[in-house]
Amino acid sequence: MSTQDEMDGSAAPLIEHLTELRQRLIYSVGAFLVAMVLCFSFGSMLLDFLLGPIEKTMRSLGNENPVMQYTAPQEYFFTLIRISVVGGLTLSFPVIAYQLWRFVAPGLYKNEKNAFLPFIISSPVLFVIGAAFAHYVVVPLAMAFFLGFADLPSFVSAIMADAVAPPTDGALLLPGSGGTSAMPAFAAPPSDSGVDIVFNGKVNETLDITLKMIVAFGICFQLPVLLTLMGTAGLASSRGLRNVRKYAIVGILVVAALVTPPDVTTQLILFVVVFGLYEISIHLVAGVERRKDKAARAEGIIGEDESLFDDIDDDEEESDLADAADEPKP
Repeated sequence: MSTQDEMDGSAAPLIEHLTELRQRLIYSVGAFLVAMVLCFSFGSMLLDFLLGPIEKTMRSLGNENPVMQYTAPQEYFFTLIRISVVGGLTLSFPVIAYQLWRFVAPGLYKNEKNAFLPFIISSPVLFVIGAAFAHYVVVPLAMAFFLGFADLPSFVSAIMADAVAPPTDGALLLPGSGGTSAMPAFAAPPSDSGVDIVFNGKVNETLDITLKMIVAFGICFQLPVLLTLMGTAGLASSRGLRNVRKYAIVGILVVAALVTPPDVTTQLILFVVVFGLYEISIHLVAGVERRKDKAARAEGIIGEDESLFDDIDDDEEESDLADAADEPKP
C-alpha cells in the first residue's frame, strides 16, 4: 500500500468523527436554544422566584411593599436574557450530556462505559442540589446580613436620639422572634439636616448576587464527581488527597472568598460545604481503589494482603525498619 493510500484511509475515519461531532453539536445547540426560549417565556416568573429571598428579607425587616427598580430601558430585557441563558443551560444539560455520551461511547470499552455513565447521571443531580442549597439557605442568609446590617446603625442612632424607647427584652432584637421584624419598626422624626439613606434595590445587581451564588454552589457540588472520575482514571488517589488536605483547605478558603459576597457567614458556609464534599470524595476514591484491588486479586495480579495503591516509599521504609530490627545488637 502506498503512502497516499495510507493517508486516504486515515482521513476517512477523521471525516466521519467530524461529521458525528457536528451532528452532536447541532443537537446540543438546538436543545439549548429551545430551553432558552422556554425559560424566556416564563422569565418574569423565574425572576420572581430568584428574587424570593430578598423579598422575604425585606418583608421581615418591616417593608410591607418590597420594590425593585431598573434604571435603563434595556436593563429588564437583558436581565430576562441572563435568566434564560442560565435556565436554558440547566434544562438542556441532560440532552447535552447525552449527546456527549453518544459521541465518546463508541471509543470506550465496556468497563469504561460502566465507569463513566454514573458520572453523567450524578453531575446534573449534584448541580441542582447545590443550586437549591444556595437559593434556599445561603442567599437568604446573605440578604439578611446585608440588609439587617444596614438597619442596625439606624436603630442605634434612633435610640440615642430618644426617637424610640430602648427594648427591655433582648429577644426583640432577634430576627423574627415573636412574629416581629428583625429590627423594630420606627418612624424617625423629620429633620432639616442630614440625608435619609434608604435601600432602592436594582434588579440586575440583586440578581447578579443570586445567580453567582447558585452557579458557584452548583459547580462546587461537582467536586465529588470530578475527584472520583480522576480516581477512576488513575489520576488521583485517596492517599494523595489526604496528603494534600492542608493545601486543599487553603484553596477552598480562596475560592470561598472569591465567589461569595464579602461577608463571613456565606464564606464560612461555602467552606464547610466544599470541605465536607472533599472529605466525601476521599472516601469515594478509596471505594474505587478497593474495587480495583478486588478485581486485581481475582485476576491474580496481586496477593490478598497487597494493594495496587501501596506507597513504594512506605514499603521501602517498612523494609528498612524490619532489616534494622533483624540486625544483631553489639
